[in-house]
Amino acid sequence: MVEVVTIEAEARGRAGKGAARATRREGKVPGVIYGAKQEPRLIAVDPRVIMRELHRHGWRSRFYDVKVGETTERTLLREVQFHPVTDRPEHVDFQRLAPGQQIRVAVEVEFLNEGLSPGLKQGGVLNVIRHEIEVYCSVDDVPERFEVDLSGLTIGDSIHWSAVKAPPGVRPVIADRDFTIASIAPPTKMAEAPAAAEAAAGATPAAPVAAAASQKK
Repeated sequence: MVEVVTIEAEARGRAGKGAARATRREGKVPGVIYGAKQEPRLIAVDPRVIMRELHRHGWRSRFYDVKVGETTERTLLREVQFHPVTDRPEHVDFQRLAPGQQIRVAVEVEFLNEGLSPGLKQGGVLNVIRHEIEVYCSVDDVPERFEVDLSGLTIGDSIHWSAVKAPPGVRPVIADRDFTIASIAPPTKMAEAPAAAEAAAGATPAAPVAAAASQKK
């Protein structure tokens, strides 16, 4: 079940840059709720609420019930724009959701049983290529997370999409290949050893050259 978080917001009466600046001067972040074939709704949100959610894992696939007065709309947090100098949130976009609607959403990947991976026990490194996986699915079928089991994986093994148990109706945006999610890489020292040995083997011995030079004298 996808987590649902309620966010309190205020209605904004006017659009435009001037109105947005006025909202920021009041200590709020201007935003909009759009989608589901309805008119966009202008809102203002507490910036602390936005930053709190951005610092939590999985916010891209979390549902947000945005409450404005007596009405509540279920949404996804789609985009946050930041000030280039202060890094404060400047604008926030929420996508309105309707039952049965097909959406594109990024779902967080959670890796399980690291202690049961022989490769990691030997000092291998979990090389995560995708912390999130973008999928198409119905609003009613959004996974809370994708779980990847690392049990039995050794150094050199890779985990692909085919190893993920996705719910029915959930399909990846990347559909042309069985893409890699993560791999068990060798320890850094182990990886460096063959390279060092190869470099040593290819080096020109210095002693014979010095001896030859001595004989010429």
